[in-house]
Amino acid sequence: MEKERKEEILDLITKAGDSDNYQVKWNDEGVPSVKSKEKIAMGKKSKKGGLDFESKVRADLEEKGWVVCKWVNNIDLVQHKIIPAKRKFNPFSKIMTLGTGFPDFIAFRKNGDLYSVWGVEVKTNGQLDREEKEKCAFLLENNIFSEVVVARKSKDEKTIEYVFFKEKYLKEDD
Repeated sequence: MEKERKEEILDLITKAGDSDNYQVKWNDEGVPSVKSKEKIAMGKKSKKGGLDFESKVRADLEEKGWVVCKWVNNIDLVQHKIIPAKRKFNPFSKIMTLGTGFPDFIAFRKNGDLYSVWGVEVKTNGQLDREEKEKCAFLLENNIFSEVVVARKSKDEKTIEYVFFKEKYLKEDD
């Protein structure tokens, strides 16, 4: 165990000295956090790609006659209620961002005398994790939205597919 810890510390020291490939941040206790600059760049690229796809989904829904708004609430699965989403502070632009709610959008349009109201979660790969599935089920069980839809890229990546949560994830027995 002690040998493994020494190797881990030596590895951290080596990475901390390699400022060309690693970024080091120190917490209040003086413990370093080392991240690969390559992975940081990949994360930024992924985030930008996700935001770009989110914009395409919004434009696509609006083109199809939906009114689309950013959803700024979240679901507390412990208390089983909707809560305001936490805002994130961007230290570079010195602004608070709103984009932390689940799902990403609320979309509605008139359907005869009634309105269809969708919760739209945007995922480039279309995969929801366990917590997101629980949140979607909560939204449907409590009649917050008439449908929860996952927007994803099609296999050819040229179009947007809309997957209905009820059809893909909820069984008739539930």
